[in-house]
Amino acid sequence: MSEEADFVPYEVAMQIVGNIVEEEHLQELNRRVLNVYDKEGVELCWYDADEIMAEAVIENPKDQEGVKRACVEVVMHQIPKWALEDLLKRKKDEKEKKNNPSGVE
Repeated sequence: MSEEADFVPYEVAMQIVGNIVEEEHLQELNRRVLNVYDKEGVELCWYDADEIMAEAVIENPKDQEGVKRACVEVVMHQIPKWALEDLLKRKKDEKEKKNNPSGVE
């Protein structure tokens, strides 16, 4: 990352992250990304898979499950605060919409 980012504590990340999925980049061939989803399956943020692999402490590169665990650990320590803020705003908007479905004040 080129700029400093504030990250949520690991314990908070554990509460909000539902899944981390490696996928192809939508616009760049041969580039993989790690999409981070909340517990409801809504995307929170994404990371360049190669950058995360470079940061991960991988004891045995042939152990695919170990590689995945190491990458997940890196990501879980780097969930940006803005992703949590976006999640909280979405939850607030959903609650308001549920409490006032007509949109009339």
